[in-house]
Amino acid sequence: ISNTIERQIEFTRLYEDMGVRAPVWQNIETLVRDAASALPLGAVKVETDCHNLEIIADSLLLKVFYNLIDNALRYGGPAMTEIRVSAQETAGSMTIFVEDNGTGISAEEKEKLFTRGFGKNTGLGLFLSREILAITGITITETGEPGDGARFVIAVPKGAWRIAAPAPDRDSLPGN
Repeated sequence: ISNTIERQIEFTRLYEDMGVRAPVWQNIETLVRDAASALPLGAVKVETDCHNLEIIADSLLLKVFYNLIDNALRYGGPAMTEIRVSAQETAGSMTIFVEDNGTGISAEEKEKLFTRGFGKNTGLGLFLSREILAITGITITETGEPGDGARFVIAVPKGAWRIAAPAPDRDSLPGN
């Protein structure tokens, strides 16, 4: 009971913080790496090919990637070995895919997936993720095939993404 109350308090705190600060540019690879490092991955590999991709979003964007990776680890099943984050530009928009090779999500669950209170844990993670993204006009859907892994599709509108200049290699900086 105390764990449930603690999770509800955390949700309330996060929900109150949404939209309080102006959206900021955030690097997707950094967010994925930071989210993965905070979770018990075991033998599951997390890979990303979103080199220098940044999106402008609420400062709670890290929580979105944390929730997606955490859900994959919780519900992907024992055979899951990989979580992949990739991106594809289409007609000026950017689509970010968060996919795993786990058990997938049933058709019945897909309809309720982003509903507050739905789920086996707190029922707040994906609801909160959708709300965080919606602040800047970003949408999220799940398009995976049951039994074939989950596939979350994050649609970033034109003007809300950019490819940043790569950070200089520390060894190539003057004085090194």
